[in-house]
Amino acid sequence: MSTSRIVVTGIGATSPIGGTAPESWSALLDGASGARSLEHDWVEKYSLPVTFAAEALVRPETVLARPVAKRLDPSSQLALVAAMEAWADAGEPDVEPERLGVDFATGIGGVWTLLDAWDTLREKGPRRVLPMTVPMLMPNAAAGNLSLHFNARAFARTVASACASSTESIVNAVQHLRDGLADVVIAGGTESAIHPITIASFASMQALSKRNDDPAHASRPGSIDRDGFVMGEGAGVLILEREEYAKARGAKIYGEVLGGGVTADSYHITANDPEGLGAARAVTLALASADVSPDDVTHINAHATSTPVGDPNEYTALRSVFGERIADIPVSATKASTGHLLGGTGALEAIFTILALRDRVAPPTINITTPDPDVPFRITGETQALGDGQQVAISNSFGFGGHNAVVAFASV
Repeated sequence: MSTSRIVVTGIGATSPIGGTAPESWSALLDGASGARSLEHDWVEKYSLPVTFAAEALVRPETVLARPVAKRLDPSSQLALVAAMEAWADAGEPDVEPERLGVDFATGIGGVWTLLDAWDTLREKGPRRVLPMTVPMLMPNAAAGNLSLHFNARAFARTVASACASSTESIVNAVQHLRDGLADVVIAGGTESAIHPITIASFASMQALSKRNDDPAHASRPGSIDRDGFVMGEGAGVLILEREEYAKARGAKIYGEVLGGGVTADSYHITANDPEGLGAARAVTLALASADVSPDDVTHINAHATSTPVGDPNEYTALRSVFGERIADIPVSATKASTGHLLGGTGALEAIFTILALRDRVAPPTINITTPDPDVPFRITGETQALGDGQQVAISNSFGFGGHNAVVAFASV
């Protein structure tokens, strides 16, 4: 295995608060909210108990050529939009196809394609079901289409670990680069699952906020009156390279990916381990992989979905790793602004973490009305300065099925 340092040379994002990575970052720093009332006839048709979500601010079909968009599920459309931005941002690396890989993720996949096809079958019969239905709905569609678009032949791998998916894909990408399987990897994740069935299902399990009269203030991680998460939509993409390869081609470098940790709770299919054992172990593994200590960490992008149970469990896990020092580490809970992008959330938050290190500022966490004493993070509605010198940050993602993934970054 190579001991190469792994660096980030390109970023791309399409999110509920911006159509690009810079736009999303700027809106995040400004305290924007991407949560809005849903203007679809199916909201009233199905009498949905939750009538808002954080949809992508810029619709991907308005960015892509129409023939391309028609052959892709919305989740793959978002992935391609973000990847095209990241690739251009990285200077379009001139890399041999056999040395270019794709590590990508989704939590749910092509739910819109699947359920639209089911409606077509029931209403119009099997002859009207599109021949591209399966290639559009399959969970690996985004990875496969990115491989085709960028001529990536080293590998095109997919992770589906619920809300930990794209963080796990970034961890995998680092490992694949260090194993010498590629020189450049397109890593990240996507999700477009704001659909009547998912909203109804999450609402049925009491996971979603029901602040229909005030969507912009519905996601409030760390606040004592939080009542659930807000569904989000979008994609995030990072171009990762071995440092020597990036420097040889004169690429700009945003930061370094130090390492990552992946674990499983084996506790409950939807609930976190209340003692945070699996999450804490993922953090510990990430720091060990990064060859840094808890004392080196200067910023945390928390998973913090705004659920009554999940936020305290994450605090318990982090306190077990950082001890009393957790009170001194600037924490950001960016889902307050973007909602929860499920399988795409880890990649978007990785981008936010990298930019926080670059700009030496922890982004604000909006909507904290009354801080919860059971979640006493150093978290605030204002930006927090990160100071001078080397900065090290972690970004956390935890998902249904007991999946835990944590990635560590450093400034350059």
